[in-house]
Amino acid sequence: MEPQKFVQVSETEWRVEPFGRMRVPAIIYADRALIEEMDDKVLDQVTNVATLPGIVRASYAMPDAHWGYGFPIGGVAAFDAEEGGVISVGGVGFDISCGVRAMLSELSVADVEPHKQALADALFASVPAGLGSRGDIRLDDDEMTAMLSGGAAWALERGWGEAADLERIEEHGVMPGARPEFVTEKARKRQHREMGTLGSGNHYLEVQEVAEIFDAAIAESFGLSKGRVVLCIHCGSRGLGHQIGTEYMKDMAVAAGAQGIALPDRELACAKIDSPIGQRYLGAMRAAINCALANRQIIGHLARGALSRAIPGATLKLLYDVSHNTCKEEPHRINGEVRNVFIHRKGATRAFGPGHPDLPEGLKHSGQPVLIGGSMGTGSYVLAGTRKSEEKAFSSACHGAGRRMSRHQAYRTWKGRQVVDELAARGILVRSASSRGVAEEAPGAYKDVGAVVDAAENAGLSRKVAWLKPLICIKG
Repeated sequence: MEPQKFVQVSETEWRVEPFGRMRVPAIIYADRALIEEMDDKVLDQVTNVATLPGIVRASYAMPDAHWGYGFPIGGVAAFDAEEGGVISVGGVGFDISCGVRAMLSELSVADVEPHKQALADALFASVPAGLGSRGDIRLDDDEMTAMLSGGAAWALERGWGEAADLERIEEHGVMPGARPEFVTEKARKRQHREMGTLGSGNHYLEVQEVAEIFDAAIAESFGLSKGRVVLCIHCGSRGLGHQIGTEYMKDMAVAAGAQGIALPDRELACAKIDSPIGQRYLGAMRAAINCALANRQIIGHLARGALSRAIPGATLKLLYDVSHNTCKEEPHRINGEVRNVFIHRKGATRAFGPGHPDLPEGLKHSGQPVLIGGSMGTGSYVLAGTRKSEEKAFSSACHGAGRRMSRHQAYRTWKGRQVVDELAARGILVRSASSRGVAEEAPGAYKDVGAVVDAAENAGLSRKVAWLKPLICIKG
């Protein structure tokens, strides 16, 4: 994009004042280089979102923003139901509650190195990955309903995980307000054998080394130290979430017209929050969040088992689990008063600052862990939420590097075997069910995650804590 299309407020804040049917400004947090790298469609989408009824304060885009369906990926927007605010499938995303879980081991890299091949094989054998991947867990309709209501707590009750896990999961592992009865039979069938599976695309399970510490005090409070080995899981609600998004997108396209909502783009199909269809989608979407929380809880349990088999006595403790494709009702200060608003975070993660009442005691002093995944070869980052992020973007931050190249372009540029061999030469073992999937997720297909993270910190969205270097990557 051309920077001159914006008013530059600071080194990392770019603003478009309302024009046409925009109700609020559009704001992108990024440095000049990231702005120039973004597709023009990001500007179109972030300004289109600003036209929707009931939007408050501004339409935001994060430093990793790129073109998405309706909202940009990396889009954040809040809507007030009392002012006719809407909820949009495109503002949540189709992979509902896709998120990241970080788990801490007591192992050093030296402890893992002799067992690296065995650990990679054990993880790949234990956690099904790839398009349409299926696991050994089969849910009948009653168990499906219980899972959609109970989230990670349901998984824990059935033996997947440890009791201490729930304290370190967003919403304490259970999203209130889920309505399983609004999840169709077709969506349920798609999830029948997909619990405890990674899926495809950019989803992964990685064993990583804490390679660099940026904030020693926060890192210590998180349990991170240089050379320590951690495990990160990135996945969501699998087929169930996608089916819910597909079905409600069609319904909302009809509902928007019936409710008199003029859409600048059909992909922004939405409905008033307090309308019957808005409430149905909220209930189904919250059930899908529980599905994702349960799925990551099960994968975490499977990873613990694989680690202990490959390296006897090794354990994993949960640091945090947070989603980045959600719509949540939260209290935020707007124009001097606290109001409950519905925050769409599409390819963006919650980033509560120090002292936030929703954080567990062990994290209140430091702020919420913000988990930002990179590509297979570049590593990931752990950050901490800031108090400043509340006023900047409703306590939100970016979620990853962001694509700079489509999957089709990546597949034409690289071969899967080539990527695997190049990473192996750097000491990174890749296990994948699909050579094409590896090519599509080649490190070069993504933006510089370090630049994205630096922009997020400079904008005040979150604070850098540690850089995690990949050792093993399980891909779909």
